[in-house]
Amino acid sequence: EIAVLIAILPLAPRSLAVEEQGGVTLIGANGAGKSTILKTISGIVKPQSGSIEYQNESLVGKRAPQIVAAGVSQVPEGRHVFPAMTVMENLQLGSYLQKDRSQIEARLQEIYQMFPILKERQHQDAATLSGGEQQMLVMARAMMANPDLLLLDEPSMGLAPIYIQKVFDIIQKINAQGITILLIEQNAHQALSIADRGYVIASGEIQLTGSGQKLLNDPQVKRAYLGESA
Repeated sequence: EIAVLIAILPLAPRSLAVEEQGGVTLIGANGAGKSTILKTISGIVKPQSGSIEYQNESLVGKRAPQIVAAGVSQVPEGRHVFPAMTVMENLQLGSYLQKDRSQIEARLQEIYQMFPILKERQHQDAATLSGGEQQMLVMARAMMANPDLLLLDEPSMGLAPIYIQKVFDIIQKINAQGITILLIEQNAHQALSIADRGYVIASGEIQLTGSGQKLLNDPQVKRAYLGESA
């Protein structure tokens, strides 16, 4: 089944489809329009034309909290933890639309199992975490909303190599739990390696699509995004 069907780019010859419980990555140069797509799905940016359908319902015109309530959470580029608040308080803010305290607490314990470092740091000011720990926190905070679809914008940007691998391992674990993933990532090789399907975007237009493995072996992708000769 299709979880998300997006046709928001006026120049795009193809739609962008994300299958339910699948993992899709979108790669392209800076300024190609990748982050704009995620922000438009999330209701932060309004599309000038085209359509966005999530589970057969249009998201166009809905406000960001309505979209979160429908099961879509975004992990923004640049981490953006809430400073002067503890790790636990940051996580609790991720569940602000939920009312059942017992469910919130149960979800918090699930998150601590997935991100044990956050349990160790739960009473620490989020601003004092390392870059990798902050990235785990914003991913975990998005997970507190119990999303069916997780949008990830450059989760490995600026991280040390050891944390980059950890982040991709966590993305795979989240996907294995049945949560649909739409990933934007400059580390094209890593992103395509874990993706069921990939899209290549340039100047607001989808240029290529195929399985992650197919795009990894595509001569054009190798030259432009993987730093390899064809």
